[in-house]
Amino acid sequence: MPAPAPTLTRELLRLAVPALATLLAEPLLILADTWIVGHLGTPQLAGLTIATTVIGVLVGLSIFLAYGTTAAVSRRLGAGNRTGALSGGVDGMVLGALLGTALAAVLLATAPAVVGLFGATAAASAHATTYLRIVGLGLPAMLVVLAATGILRGLQDTRTPLVVVVGMNLTNIALNLALVLGLGLGIGGAALGTAISQWLGATVLAAVVIRGAHRAGTPFAFRPAGILTAAREGSWLVLRTAALQAALVITTLTAAGIGETALAAHQVTASLWTTTAFALDALAIAAQAMVGLRLGAGDRDGAHAITRRVVAWGAGFGVVVGGLIVAARPVLAGFFTPDDAVRALLAVTLLVLAAFAPIGGITFALDGVLIGAGDARYLALAGAITTGLYAPLALAVHLTGAGLAWLWVAYGGWITFRAVALWWRARGEAWMRLGEA
Repeated sequence: MPAPAPTLTRELLRLAVPALATLLAEPLLILADTWIVGHLGTPQLAGLTIATTVIGVLVGLSIFLAYGTTAAVSRRLGAGNRTGALSGGVDGMVLGALLGTALAAVLLATAPAVVGLFGATAAASAHATTYLRIVGLGLPAMLVVLAATGILRGLQDTRTPLVVVVGMNLTNIALNLALVLGLGLGIGGAALGTAISQWLGATVLAAVVIRGAHRAGTPFAFRPAGILTAAREGSWLVLRTAALQAALVITTLTAAGIGETALAAHQVTASLWTTTAFALDALAIAAQAMVGLRLGAGDRDGAHAITRRVVAWGAGFGVVVGGLIVAARPVLAGFFTPDDAVRALLAVTLLVLAAFAPIGGITFALDGVLIGAGDARYLALAGAITTGLYAPLALAVHLTGAGLAWLWVAYGGWITFRAVALWWRARGEAWMRLGEA
């Protein structure tokens, strides 16, 4: 007799738990970098804030390499076309390498001008420029990691990316400790450690994908048509991510205008929110793979069942995460910096962060469902509208001098706008597209 099909809960946990650990590895690395650089001084920490915002924008705009690939690969896998799934995935990986190389070249040439847009102090800007020019050398590797991870998730494998990404980030932390605190290379040492570890991780993940493609009989060749198809299919996801990244940039620009102390506190709060968001996003990753697989197989009811489950779990997980933040707030506020003024700001912003974590859980779950369904056009339009609603709120904080805590309240409003827009879409069936195409 064939083995019984896994229950929805078991399948969700099988994909979400390794995805959770993988997603947490990256923001935990950011937290480690924040801790290491934070002990160099407040200007260095402020510079890291600007640099990580820029890198976050570039990598975030390229997230379609992971999300779009997951959706396409899982849909083809559900339709029984494993060879086609791997072929399209490899095209995405090649696209990532080419795009990363182009972005690295642009960043090396324009880093001072980009940093200057944030209007930070001369010291903070100098540190940010140093970090960007070094870490930018790892951009091709970063994007290959995104694409390869998306391929494996689409194949319903979240464990391999977990092993590779955790190993990559542990190497990164070790290198940063050695280069920054051991050899005294300052913020440049942190950037160098990150770039080296990214290249190591990309090499391992690319080898895993290529070996799997070879076993499936998928030809590994440079296919311009396939690469252009991957780029075209990802264009709406790029626009969606651009809208989301615009909200993050608006937030950082507003924080920079408040002052260096606020910018340093914002870096810590943003790092903790990134960690929270990545943890909540584990269900979204599982939803992407599972919804794509169901829709590829023509299972409309199965896609609805997954949607209901991940939304409920997302809200519950958000409540748990928010409670943990509140409980750990006294420790967190003093862990990252010895500056009393920064600590005082953190004590308030962390409460705000905890308050909108449950809404974030719902938002990310629905985002994953619609990405898995390939409903990128709606996601792009919803992202543009909700960011447009958020911009006046951030501007009001700037004009009134309300401070960093109210800036994060406004950011929570943006998360809420997104939750409403995604729920409105998911409650119907217009987002469902059955079959391989």
